[in-house]
Amino acid sequence: MHNAVISGTGLYTPANSISNDELVASFNAYVQLFNSENAEAIERGEVEALSESSSAFIEKASGIKSRYVTDKDGILDPRRMTPRIPERSNDEWGILCEMSVAAAKQALERAGRTVADIDGVIVACSNLQRAYPAVAIEVQAALGIDGWGYDMNVACSSATFGIQAATNAIATGQARAVLMVNPEICTGHLNFRDRDSHFIFGDAATAVIIERADQATSKHQWDIVGTKLLTQFSNNIRNNFGFLNRAAEEGIGAKDKLFVQEGRKVFKDVCPMVAELIGAHLQENELNVADVKRFWLHQANLNMNLLIARKLLGRDAEPHEAPVILDTYANTSSAGSVIAFHKHQDDLPAGTVGVLSSFGAGYSIGSVILRRKA
Repeated sequence: MHNAVISGTGLYTPANSISNDELVASFNAYVQLFNSENAEAIERGEVEALSESSSAFIEKASGIKSRYVTDKDGILDPRRMTPRIPERSNDEWGILCEMSVAAAKQALERAGRTVADIDGVIVACSNLQRAYPAVAIEVQAALGIDGWGYDMNVACSSATFGIQAATNAIATGQARAVLMVNPEICTGHLNFRDRDSHFIFGDAATAVIIERADQATSKHQWDIVGTKLLTQFSNNIRNNFGFLNRAAEEGIGAKDKLFVQEGRKVFKDVCPMVAELIGAHLQENELNVADVKRFWLHQANLNMNLLIARKLLGRDAEPHEAPVILDTYANTSSAGSVIAFHKHQDDLPAGTVGVLSSFGAGYSIGSVILRRKA
């Protein structure tokens, strides 16, 4: 059995960003159009009038101030409110592949590796571009990697589940090194006409190199001390879009074919589950919460992260203890905790213990304990 390390991380950030003010202006223009076009039905009580949003509401509810997006114009068009991402021919690399490759190249550089050193590719994300062939195999081909590749989906927890899968492949000798990537175009499944959720998501892609500890040469190594996963079925976060939709025409275009959630129920259920899982994981590895100098938590909602950290620490976390990136990236699903890790790791000295954790639909929770190598 081989020990595994994270030796490099990478990040792809789209060129376009949408501020809360821009998003609200678009949403409110849509609301005004809707209420105007349905004025008579609203007056008769047959249709409910829509309410406008505000930047203050968004920031208070989520901590989000802006988000990066693959397409800005389509989202902000009050007659469309959906990103415009043209289809590509089968002879072109897909957009998820393109994002993955960009993040992967950065991760390879930080790891001091080339594609010849990688034996496997895992694409772990919440929204895959197609059923098959696997996006991971496309990424493998685009980079010129020999070996194997597969896709996996555990919603917002896909990255931590992907890290465990890669760690197991390293431990058993199935691979010397694995590239695990998280390409997320979350704006593609977001209902921008829903006041309660139109602000939640952004787009990004992250990449992580996991390799044998005895072969790693990077200056950015983190020992993978342990991984712990948990799933518990819940309908409180759901997306019913899939290939069977065409077999039930009456459901096509319904709201549940995009992201839907019961936000208050999710908050109440998930926060204690995450704190309990991380606490138990640390105990299993003979570590105390006080030993952890940094928590790279899933970047979905600032209030959730503040509460989880408070439950673990018994006090409010200092900004450096649980860094936040969702204010500028919003919720990027599986990529969020890895973005936080990628941006907030280099200042920590050798021997530092940190926890990377993600949580979301399923419910699903993943915890990865890391220790900075000398």
